[in-house]
Amino acid sequence: MNKVIAIANQKGGVGKTTTAVNLASSLAATKRRVLLVDLDPQGNATTATGIKEEKPNTLYDLFFNNTPINECIYNTSDKYKVLPGGQNLIALDVGIRENNKQNFLSIELKKIDDEFDYTIIDTPPTLNQLTIEALFAASGTLIPLQCEYYSLEGVAGLMQTIQTLSDKNLTSNRVLGIIRTMVDMRNNLAKEVSDELEKHFSSLVFNTLIPRNIKLAEAPSHGVSGVKYMPTSYGAKAYLALAGELIRKVEYV
Repeated sequence: MNKVIAIANQKGGVGKTTTAVNLASSLAATKRRVLLVDLDPQGNATTATGIKEEKPNTLYDLFFNNTPINECIYNTSDKYKVLPGGQNLIALDVGIRENNKQNFLSIELKKIDDEFDYTIIDTPPTLNQLTIEALFAASGTLIPLQCEYYSLEGVAGLMQTIQTLSDKNLTSNRVLGIIRTMVDMRNNLAKEVSDELEKHFSSLVFNTLIPRNIKLAEAPSHGVSGVKYMPTSYGAKAYLALAGELIRKVEYV
């Protein structure tokens, strides 16, 4: 059964796209069939996949031009597939609301449900209609969080949003866990925030820490994930470990 997982945080700059790309690559490395959906108009996850098409079909084409979803999916060198994003998703955000087509993404993903083991959705760094679509479609959400105090506020807000949607029976989504990203334990603040997370959200915090790592930062400019770019780097090893932790959490329950 396809496990649809949103990578979300209402705060930007927390490693959301880096997590989406490298988690997709890490899951694919375990022979899982993986689709990465880039739902962010910035299209950074799409850039990191290195697909060659100059103007690939996106969810915009699916919504406005009735392009079949399979014609919007592309292969990557990382062995997962991608449904690209781009600036035209700004119009999609408006179109879904004006045409009252909420749950559009969920309906489309169900058409290809048996083709994938995991669908990873990279969301915008704001709570707009595209993010809500991801939360509707997903059965679980992962929250990347940089270890600083402002990030804690974003986590509480997102968890409340998911709970509200669930209470209204709009989604079966639940928070799968919190991922500590860009961690440098030499920094006292990072350690303090990490300790606070473990204190207040102990059952949700993943054991794996994603370190600050130059190879993860360099990889998108080469059109690959950090896992493919430098698999022996600390960052790549951390995401591979995170994938293993996620598999144990969602497959062996």
